[in-house]
Amino acid sequence: MRQQRILWRIYLYFLGATLAALAVTTWFSVRSLRTFHQEQVGQDLEVRARLVAKDLEGDGLDRSAAEIDQLCKELGPLMNSRVTVILAGGKVVGDSGSQPEQMGNHATRPEIAIAFRGDVGQSSRFSDTLKRTLKYVAIPVTRNGSIVAVVRVSRPLAEIRWTRRVSYQQILLGGLCTALLFAGIALHFSRRITQPLEMMRRGAQRLAAGDLDARLPVTRPDELGALAEALNSMAVQLGERIETIGRQQVEQQAVLSCMVEGVLAIDPEGRVLYINEAAARLLDVTPTQAQGRILPEVVRHSELQRFSSATLTTGELSEEEIVMRGTEEHHVQLHGAPLTDQGGTQIGGLVVMHDITRLKRLEQMRSDFVANVSHELKTPMTALKGCVETLSDRAAPPDSETTARFVAMMARHVLRLEAISEDLLSLSRIEFEVEQGELARERSAIQEVIQRAVQPFLSSAAAKRIVLTIDCPAELNAAVNEPLLEQAIGNLIDNAIKYSGGGTTIRLTAAQEADRVAIRVSDEGPGIEAQHHPRIFERFYRIDRARSRALGGTGLGLSIVKHIALAHHGNVTVESRPGHGSTFTLYVAIT
Repeated sequence: MRQQRILWRIYLYFLGATLAALAVTTWFSVRSLRTFHQEQVGQDLEVRARLVAKDLEGDGLDRSAAEIDQLCKELGPLMNSRVTVILAGGKVVGDSGSQPEQMGNHATRPEIAIAFRGDVGQSSRFSDTLKRTLKYVAIPVTRNGSIVAVVRVSRPLAEIRWTRRVSYQQILLGGLCTALLFAGIALHFSRRITQPLEMMRRGAQRLAAGDLDARLPVTRPDELGALAEALNSMAVQLGERIETIGRQQVEQQAVLSCMVEGVLAIDPEGRVLYINEAAARLLDVTPTQAQGRILPEVVRHSELQRFSSATLTTGELSEEEIVMRGTEEHHVQLHGAPLTDQGGTQIGGLVVMHDITRLKRLEQMRSDFVANVSHELKTPMTALKGCVETLSDRAAPPDSETTARFVAMMARHVLRLEAISEDLLSLSRIEFEVEQGELARERSAIQEVIQRAVQPFLSSAAAKRIVLTIDCPAELNAAVNEPLLEQAIGNLIDNAIKYSGGGTTIRLTAAQEADRVAIRVSDEGPGIEAQHHPRIFERFYRIDRARSRALGGTGLGLSIVKHIALAHHGNVTVESRPGHGSTFTLYVAIT
């Protein structure tokens, strides 16, 4: 719909009212003028007729018909009128515009008939004699109280109408000039009224466009000035409120974005109102794509859909723990609450998702650690207990050979307990030094560290005909704790020798990768299945418990490697497939 400017609406109203008033005034003026003109013409003709009648009263009618006719012809041009004298009975004895003898009896003419009754007769009709429409006025001529004749004076209506038409034209011309004058005045006042409104409209558009610094000029002390002041006050308040809302929205968005917990808000129809980054990552969706869509299109987990629907239906606080399976398995703790407006009316539901997968894993690791350490300690302690009971049996004391065998067994298990204790103490020491920031590091040549780490294992490698190769640039160096790094590399070499077959090769390589040094230990052993990769660096985690114990392992070697890597601001990874050997990569920061 096309917008109509208020200027033209006000102008048209003013102009229409003015023209209507002018039209009514002109109509009344014309009507009054016509009536007045008709009365004036009648009175004028009556006066002229009475002048002629005055001349005929007394002995004027005693003149001959020719004299009366001559009188009429003399007076007609002087009066600019047709003068006719009719005797009683209707005979015409004089006429200024025609010959009386050629005129018929006029007794039946309306104005003459009225005049013979003693009144002033008037009529407008077509003259058969002159072939023109005339205005007639007839008055009686009396003698001794009797009507003896009638004097009639007439004028052509065309002349009367022409005079009236000229008057009408002047009135209409004056009305047109008046209308134009009022049109200009109306336009001027319309502009004076609408100009402040137009300025307010432009100012309101600027405010609507976000320019809250826009102000309207207050130039008038009337209602429009008060409206401008009100709009300026509204702009100030609106700016303050928008600034407050914007600040609150930014703060709220920052809080929600930084939350570890996922937040999902849905409306009563199940459409996503809001989803933060944590929830989007957990559900593997994009926040902008999820917003506005129904929940089943965004969430593929039936348990979460059921929980969200229950939150909308019941409108009560709820809590539940579910497992979301996808590319990874996540344990999620759900908290549901109704979403209400300021009036307390429910407008949706809110679901807060807390990913407790890490806590579950830590709990499982703690449980496994307790079980594993108990098992690792129980085995040698049970063996030691059995040996002690056997050696202390007084009923059947063992012979020297048996005693020597049990003593050797006790020594072996004591060494095992000692190794476990040393490894646990080593882990605790590393963690404590890292937490306290007391781990001493200095720039050292990585090649020298690797060579020192290899030395203790040369004999065991030679016993299995295993070849150890080192590929490390002499200039490669990093800020490390040499004893700890030697221990980590030594643990990797020890595992590689234990699990590699005879006649194989173990390769040690080191190189700089970005701001880290990567030290790799590759063997040709049996390899490790992928399901064990995430857990082999846990304490006391064993892939093959029986073989590991038979080889003398404590189950803490790789865990120590991991903590040493973390102490050097790095990490450790494994690449392995069954039957293709394993490659452990130890990353340490250069600085």
